[in-house]
Amino acid sequence: MIIRSCLAALVACLAFGSAHAAQPRTVYKNATLIDGTGAAPRPGMSILVDGERIAKVWKDSEIAFKLAGDVRVVDMSGKYVLPGLTDSHQHLATPPDRPWAQAQMKRDLYSGITSTRDMADDLRNIADLARASRIHEIPGPDIYYAALMAGPSFFEDPRVQAASLGAVGGEVPWMRAITPQTDLPMAVAQARGTSASAIKIYANLPGAEVARITQEAHRQGVPIWAHAAVFPATPKEVLDAGADVVSHVCMLAYQVSDEVPSQYHNRAPVDETKFGQGVNPQIAPLFTKMKTDGVVLDATVRIYAEMEGRPRAYCSTKLAAELTRQAHKAGVIVSAGTDGFSAPEAAFPALYEELELLVERAGFSPMDAIVAATRNGALAVRKDADFGVIAEGKLANLVFTAQDPSKDIKALRTLTLTVKRGREYPRADFDPTAEAAIRKGGE
Repeated sequence: MIIRSCLAALVACLAFGSAHAAQPRTVYKNATLIDGTGAAPRPGMSILVDGERIAKVWKDSEIAFKLAGDVRVVDMSGKYVLPGLTDSHQHLATPPDRPWAQAQMKRDLYSGITSTRDMADDLRNIADLARASRIHEIPGPDIYYAALMAGPSFFEDPRVQAASLGAVGGEVPWMRAITPQTDLPMAVAQARGTSASAIKIYANLPGAEVARITQEAHRQGVPIWAHAAVFPATPKEVLDAGADVVSHVCMLAYQVSDEVPSQYHNRAPVDETKFGQGVNPQIAPLFTKMKTDGVVLDATVRIYAEMEGRPRAYCSTKLAAELTRQAHKAGVIVSAGTDGFSAPEAAFPALYEELELLVERAGFSPMDAIVAATRNGALAVRKDADFGVIAEGKLANLVFTAQDPSKDIKALRTLTLTVKRGREYPRADFDPTAEAAIRKGGE
């Protein structure tokens, strides 16, 4: 009986491995390459994918490259290829709702998003979603996620309770309340134990505590993803502490407030009268420091468009776009994050809205926007060694479109094929209406 059970388990394992076996070596031939670096598109390029990685990139007219007989060749004449996209700000499990999250992830992947930065949720759920998408058990982007740290008063937030059900928010490794008495080496080590890619410093902490958390996290090799203002910690204090990525461009505007709010939930709108046509003198040094230190700005312009006119809005889309324009012009690395989801019935995800806002409102060229969602997205999760640009040795995360998105960012909507870690996800296989009800259910 024991032997029979073991054999059954082995057969099941082998069947799973067969179903998820890597695709054969494939050449995507004769596409126009947009490599994610901002370089001009290069027509007539071919890409050899071997397993999960790109083995070779070349131009047929310049290099004679003989293919082995077992290599599959896909003619991509007339198509454009760019790196897989990264949404650098999502929340997939607050509260946890696995069918809803999987429906969002599926739409993301079939729309070219091959990686997601999840900005603190119920990590018990997120970790399993990350595992399942990583091994191709479910269709979705690779997920890189953060454990959250904030001041004790923040943990009255109902979202925290929703992300800590069955436990006490503020007392778990993925949602930790920080005081001057907190054993930070232990708290950071426990956050690492969740397999988090970073620690997110959220709210209600003074500058000294932000610096103390950052110092310990960096000592243990953990990046810091922070709100641009942590209340009462100012944007300058957050940057001086050494944050690696800061989120929400309008929070930088609190640097010029007459009084910085003491708590996240009590923040007044920023004073937009302090911003004229040029860069505010108190904001300019922030941009300079971000450029010098290589800090990534997760601008999230679309969240301001989504909030505009609502009671919780603290900044107009106009100012958010203008600050993002100024940061980009100053040489700050800007990534493309959404902090939300497009309508359940929408054919494409919110990242497309963010990219279109960067071009239409923040003065980015279409190529700049592509870089924000490719190379800069990889920088935001410190995975630029693996993806973000198309080059030999990188993961085979590719997006093919019928029209040129470097001329018109809306051409991303002509996407025909996503390749994630060497596996193909044809857009024709995705029905955006099929799971709209599931996506609506999680709202």
